[in-house]
Amino acid sequence: MIVGYPFSAVVGHDDLKLALLLNAVSPAIGGVLVRGEKGTAKSTVVRSLAALLPEVAVVAGCRFSCDPAAPDPSCPDGPHESGLSPQTRPARLVELPVGASEDRVAGSLDLERALTEGVKAFEPGLLAAAHRGVLYVDEVNLLHDHLVDLLLDAAAMGVAHVEREGVSVRHAARFLLVGTMNPEEGELRPQLLDRFGLAVEVRASRDPAERAEVVRRRLAFDADPAGYTGAYAAGERDLAQRIAAARERLPAVTLPDDALRGITAVCAAFDVEGMRADLVMARAAVALAAWEGRDEVTPGDVRTAARLALPHRRRRDPFDDPGQGLDEERLEQALSEALSPDDDSGDDAPDDGPDDDGPGGGGAPDGEPADAPPGEGGGTGGRRPESPGAPYRTRLLAPETVGRGGPAGRRGRTTGESGRAAGARTPDGRLRRLDLPATLAAAAPHQRGRGRTGSGLVLRREDLREALREGRESNLVLFCVDASGSMAARTRMRAVKGAVLSLLLDAYQRRDKVGLVTFRGEEATVALPPTSSVELASGRLARLATGGRTPLAAGLRRAERVLAAERLRDPRRRPLLVVVTDGRHTNGPDPVITARRLAGVASVVVDCEHGPVRLGLAGRLAAALGGTAIRLEELAADHLAAVVRDVRKVA
Repeated sequence: MIVGYPFSAVVGHDDLKLALLLNAVSPAIGGVLVRGEKGTAKSTVVRSLAALLPEVAVVAGCRFSCDPAAPDPSCPDGPHESGLSPQTRPARLVELPVGASEDRVAGSLDLERALTEGVKAFEPGLLAAAHRGVLYVDEVNLLHDHLVDLLLDAAAMGVAHVEREGVSVRHAARFLLVGTMNPEEGELRPQLLDRFGLAVEVRASRDPAERAEVVRRRLAFDADPAGYTGAYAAGERDLAQRIAAARERLPAVTLPDDALRGITAVCAAFDVEGMRADLVMARAAVALAAWEGRDEVTPGDVRTAARLALPHRRRRDPFDDPGQGLDEERLEQALSEALSPDDDSGDDAPDDGPDDDGPGGGGAPDGEPADAPPGEGGGTGGRRPESPGAPYRTRLLAPETVGRGGPAGRRGRTTGESGRAAGARTPDGRLRRLDLPATLAAAAPHQRGRGRTGSGLVLRREDLREALREGRESNLVLFCVDASGSMAARTRMRAVKGAVLSLLLDAYQRRDKVGLVTFRGEEATVALPPTSSVELASGRLARLATGGRTPLAAGLRRAERVLAAERLRDPRRRPLLVVVTDGRHTNGPDPVITARRLAGVASVVVDCEHGPVRLGLAGRLAAALGGTAIRLEELAADHLAAVVRDVRKVA
């Protein structure tokens, strides 16, 4: 028997524990997103919550966990007779793996019954199993887009609709959605981010005494899990009873008008989009009052609810830090003005400025070291870093060929075992994924006729059909940026940084990995190894200084080594090399000869050369790479459309 770590034994993480407990009291809050660095017990805390949840009364034998007091009239296992004795079971914590198939999540045709009994029957998926429980998604930011869409629909409506393989099913799917993620591995889609009611940033304690207590407790648990859990049994029972009592008290808690004004004033002050934040704050404040044993929401409840419900909804730019907390002074001012409506001092409120609550347009993210990597800001001979120009929308740069099952994303087209159903085909070798309806349709003509004896399905090998799925993949976009002195002339570097920032924005939206190689002086430097965190890339780009000669060949050689290493690490992810240079090669061997070694990699050369005398090296470089050269000013969407159609890239 596997023994879980006790919730009450967790050291620290007060905001995380409170957010989970409030959702346990009121699942209508909408779940919790837990963001934090690796090794901070995110998963441990979430899994320990399930043991505290009250038991669930279900209709005996119902695979969809119908409530005996109010059974779902559209339950696939129904209709349920009234007056049946209910069955109680512990609340479930259902884990959704990142690599789960759509069939596993939503449910599918029961193959066993279809083949043995010849009937269409529905096999429930994870959404059905999580009904009236907890649906836990570890590494939720890495979840495939088509699975994210399923979660969004079910979380919004509390109902799962399944239309596939000749089966049409609707069933209830109300669950507490909890997701954990490491921001270093990339961010969430904005649509899914907003679906989480509360969000908590988790960091390991920097207090040596607290860290020592964490280690001490973990070692004790590993040595004797059952004994350790038994020592905290009383605390676990107290928490479970308190959750049950708060659930009973919840309907009686009132939300006074002044508290409601405080909620709406805070949401307006922080300029959050839509009304979901207001509703989540109201529900969280009511749940907090019930948890504390009070019958009325107080300003303190509103303040706490704001700290948990707003930080992840304030993000306006992909390069903003989603984990940044609220401006406490601004929060207090909004609450004070809302709770004192007759106060005339609002006209004299100070202007917070355009970027009061963000890290700034192109600045480095919080937590980045002040000293830049070699070859960037502060390097010998480098000019002071210029801030990037304003980002703009770019056109799609993508491989024209269709990939074979690369990582899920939104750039190149791909076929494989994930994505949306796009038909069926006869397998060309080993059968990868059976398409049962198409197989049955192919076998139907010879199920009756002369020579047919016995019962059961007659299936021939030539009847087999393979499911065909199409989706979009993410790519590795490696930027190779010229940081030499010639690039710093006039204001070109500002425009170049703005262009690269725009491409980073596009990479963020398409869920790509990005890397940054810079070259100037005598060498090239990997300013940022390939990562899914575009915040890191934008920070390094903002601090990139210029100066020195132009070792263009060195930059290409370094890019070649980075791509070779990534090909070994992740062979399914296709690369896209973006070289940004003015073509004023002044140091090292001939870059055109070096570029031929990279032929076959999908490439684009952004030509920054200007002036009356043009050397045209960017065009020759693009020809050697087998890619396309485009002018810097053609990167904007309005100019790039015709150029991209001519790009020929090799898988």
